[in-house]
Amino acid sequence: MARTVARAPVGGDLPAGRASPVLPEIANMPGFCLIFRRASVQLQLTRNVGAVIRGESLITASLSSLAAMPRTPRERQISRSAFTLVELLVVIAIIGILVQLLLPAVQSAREASRRVSCQNNLRQLAIAIHNYADSLKVYPASGIVDTTSPQYDPKSGTMFSWIVLILPYMEQGNLHAQFDFNQSVLAQPNNPQAAQISTLLCPSDGAKGRFYTDPAHTGGKTLGKGNYAAFVGPFHIEYQSRFPGALTSHDPQTPAIVGQDGTSATFMLSEVRTREEPTDQRGAWAVGWTGASQLTFDMHHDGGVVFGESGYVANPASLGATQPPNNQGPNFDMIYNCASPADAQLRRMPCSTWGPGGSFAYLSAAPRSHHPGGVNVAYVDGHVALVPDHIDETMMAYLISIEDGQAVQAP
Repeated sequence: MARTVARAPVGGDLPAGRASPVLPEIANMPGFCLIFRRASVQLQLTRNVGAVIRGESLITASLSSLAAMPRTPRERQISRSAFTLVELLVVIAIIGILVQLLLPAVQSAREASRRVSCQNNLRQLAIAIHNYADSLKVYPASGIVDTTSPQYDPKSGTMFSWIVLILPYMEQGNLHAQFDFNQSVLAQPNNPQAAQISTLLCPSDGAKGRFYTDPAHTGGKTLGKGNYAAFVGPFHIEYQSRFPGALTSHDPQTPAIVGQDGTSATFMLSEVRTREEPTDQRGAWAVGWTGASQLTFDMHHDGGVVFGESGYVANPASLGATQPPNNQGPNFDMIYNCASPADAQLRRMPCSTWGPGGSFAYLSAAPRSHHPGGVNVAYVDGHVALVPDHIDETMMAYLISIEDGQAVQAP
């Protein structure tokens, strides 16, 4: 029995309840069923494709919504693999600030270590001097010079310094044996005076590798530089036999004489600085010259200079013109050749050139160091302490002199 399909023809609707007279014939046509099935499949495919498209749109919308959602810091860190320029600049700035904060502390720690090393060197030298005194019953002479004249003339005699004399007592017997004491220190065939001994080098100064040579004053000989010198008097180098310090020349200094003002309140040794300038004698340890191995304070005696007398009184007229630690003037270190005086002042080591007669015919030099605030000093009793740059001038004069008879409290 034929089935009636209720579908309106093109051009208008059929009245209700009537069937199209054409559809039964179409339905009975050969292949109609195949065509209808294909159409149904195409319609279903179209619906499926539409669903897929709608699904993709939904997924896209969902992803967009997820992307727009706020993320946690951890999610942002994971999703990003590089720093921005601003972040890099901030990190660099923080590192720079930390370095600025830490560098002074590191430098301070290093300087503290260097200062301790310098103090140990001074202590070793003081012990060597005491061993010398215990062995020979006298302290070493400040320099081996001609004693026929009452004044100390650094360029007379063989010119050996007190350091050369104590070499066997500081474990330098082999070096001491290389010196020919029948000849001047500037005429040594084996050149032991050119050696640089570690005990004589303060790490703060950098004297290692620096040497002294001057055609006019050393005859072409080279002398090694060090960083320690002895206080030989409170006045001038040339007056040390009249106003002696712990180490002096001419007359033998016994322990009783040296200790008459109190061994714990008498300066014996201190520090000197060196320059790379080869004609600057300061630090030349083997020769008994000013600034090389000897120091004086330039505090004049309140009275005349009469050799053969004793006693010392600090002259108030010298206040402000002495040689305190790291002195910057008005009196400078008086040496035989102050080469490049502008460079010397720039390095805070001012100097003047000695000359016979006139206002430059004296010899004195100040203790100097790179330690902040002062210099290390070894006392006669062997203890070592830092003496400030701005020490009272009269006090320092009496701490150097061994004939003042003053009871002075060490700083």
